[in-house]
Amino acid sequence: MTTERREPAQNADERTMLEGWLDYHRQTLAWKCEGLTDEQLRATSAEPSELSLLGLVRHMAEVERNWFRKVLVGDDPGPIYYSEQDQDGDFHTTGADTWAEAHATWQAEIAVARRNAAGFGLDDLSKGRSRFTEEPFNLRWIYTHMIEEYARHNGHADLLRERIDGATGD
Repeated sequence: MTTERREPAQNADERTMLEGWLDYHRQTLAWKCEGLTDEQLRATSAEPSELSLLGLVRHMAEVERNWFRKVLVGDDPGPIYYSEQDQDGDFHTTGADTWAEAHATWQAEIAVARRNAAGFGLDDLSKGRSRFTEEPFNLRWIYTHMIEEYARHNGHADLLRERIDGATGD
């Protein structure tokens, strides 16, 4: 599989631009994982961190689910990888965890995110509310936050990938 990354058009309207940058960062994470074995994808950065590329993909599946299901439309199917007992379960991978499963789960959550967001305008408010302020979010805020979330974790992915096989690139 070869991941194609496309930057959004420089003269796109706001929604197209936000969705384009979000997709670009989703594609970047997939690209950083491309061509690696499950064992390499489970490799952690450095003691004591448990951060791995597979963990990042699992984490982003949880993040997509939280923001576009639970917060945006008020649907709470529950967590995928974490639990009350293990709040960082998305990052706690074992030898049984595979790219095929994590990637399929992540892509399924992205598909749901796109469907759910399609029913909202940028200024439309979420059904869910902030746990800090009790205020709803508009879709614009959620898109911006998701771009920031992916960009931050793609920086982690850059370092992890370089440590695994020396591959670099933005």
